[in-house]
Amino acid sequence: MWLRRTAVCAMVVPLAFLVLGDAPVRLVVPEHATAKPADLPAAPQPAIVSRAEWHADESLVKEDAVYTGTVKAVFVHHTGHTNAYDCADAPEMLRAMEEAHVRGEGWDDIGYNFVVDRCGTIYEGRAGGVGRSVRGAHATGFNAHSVGIAALGAFEPGVPVPKPLIEGIAKVGAWKLDRAVDPRGFVRMVSTNDESLYRRGEVVHLHAVAGHRDTFSTYCPGEALYAELPAIRAEMVRLRDVRKKPAGARSGAAPTARRTG
Repeated sequence: MWLRRTAVCAMVVPLAFLVLGDAPVRLVVPEHATAKPADLPAAPQPAIVSRAEWHADESLVKEDAVYTGTVKAVFVHHTGHTNAYDCADAPEMLRAMEEAHVRGEGWDDIGYNFVVDRCGTIYEGRAGGVGRSVRGAHATGFNAHSVGIAALGAFEPGVPVPKPLIEGIAKVGAWKLDRAVDPRGFVRMVSTNDESLYRRGEVVHLHAVAGHRDTFSTYCPGEALYAELPAIRAEMVRLRDVRKKPAGARSGAAPTARRTG
């Protein structure tokens, strides 16, 4: 069914395809800038296990974080790990993934902005500040103005997706996504890399909450988790307590991205 999407978003080899040549413009964002009411998040910040708490190896980080501005889209991934892990082992798994991304793939840090385990615990991924728009290394061509949230595990057809995992992804997505964007709608984005599914410079209307496969030839986030994206969007809406549809947002249930001529 997914003939163009053959790579699984696993920890080492498939993730090597995510970030080739996708460099953004660096923005200088004051660390203690005062947020205006319109800039406040539409949902509260969830509890997040910091890099210090899961003992990330900061000596591995090669470059300072890059900031890309407003988060217009949420990309959902899976890491490709076994699902038979104890949630107490998640920090150790993250440390191994950090080392694989940096020493194995040659990246400057872990690729995902956030990782959620099957118990619903949310972990800080890429360094730079959870409250800021850190450019991740998770969606070739669409890393700018997006946030990458990875589910710890693999979600082949028929694999149960734990409710706490769905809720954890929705919590961080509802908080990070710009308040003007309807999680159920579409957003206009421009590809910055020919190695995505769209040529560089091509305008695309994507689900505001999308799967990695929507922009790249990959199986990620797995058939079972991809099927739960409508549930994640609905939970994000509930968490944000949306009272009216944001101006300019599109709504609909089409499962694939749409090109603009």
